[in-house]
Amino acid sequence: MESEPTADLIRAQLRRLRLHAELSQEEFGKLVHFSGSQISAIELGQRPFDRLFLRRADEVLTTGGLLTSLLRLAERYSQPNWFRPWLEAERQAQQLWCYHPTLVPGLLQTENYARAVIRADDMLSDDEVERRLAVRLDRQSVLSRQQPPKLIAVVEEAVLRRADESFRGLMVQQIAHLLECVDQPNVSIHVIPAEVSTHVGLAGPFTLALGNDSGWVGHLENQLSGTTIDKDGELTILIARWESVRSEALPHNQSALLMKEVMTSWS
Repeated sequence: MESEPTADLIRAQLRRLRLHAELSQEEFGKLVHFSGSQISAIELGQRPFDRLFLRRADEVLTTGGLLTSLLRLAERYSQPNWFRPWLEAERQAQQLWCYHPTLVPGLLQTENYARAVIRADDMLSDDEVERRLAVRLDRQSVLSRQQPPKLIAVVEEAVLRRADESFRGLMVQQIAHLLECVDQPNVSIHVIPAEVSTHVGLAGPFTLALGNDSGWVGHLENQLSGTTIDKDGELTILIARWESVRSEALPHNQSALLMKEVMTSWS
């Protein structure tokens, strides 16, 4: 789904850059594996563009990623109003504390895992699945920026072991990714072992972000939407619940060993 004002800007920039490169629509089309008439339709807004096309256009026109950056901007501002405050808090965070009782947290999901999770909603079209996937993967770039936040994530052992035969290869890839993430100095992942049967976190997922102003913001998810938490009393409760959840999890090294054991048990 394209945000119309930004989509118009992308089309205008595409045409400007193509003309600056002194390429006709036919010449440019051959370079990006499109016909000249298809390029004309895209520039006139008669045909939609996608991420793959813009990535090729950026490469051919040596834009430094301008067109795909504009697309990310369009996707960001096409998010529902209830989600935008949290996206901003996440982007500006110095620290992120994440817990989810049933899934790997979104910032740590592989592309294949994230796609499978999003596709589980059979009411979504393939295009909407891919759009949501692109937004989720774009959010992960916060962890690789020049001064990334310190991310501490708590996951359940049961989440790591949830895999039938068709899902097992995907989960091996996902756990391998988690092990790669913990090699980064700004990421810590702690696993709550299966023998911990109940704790306060099972009431639902939540994330806390500490911003540049030293203030905390929280985010709660549900089936239909989410809520950004910024009231002191509610934040105090969430921070206390985080400390309780974190205390149930294994230390860093033991968590890594458990993740490796899960992978080994499937090989």
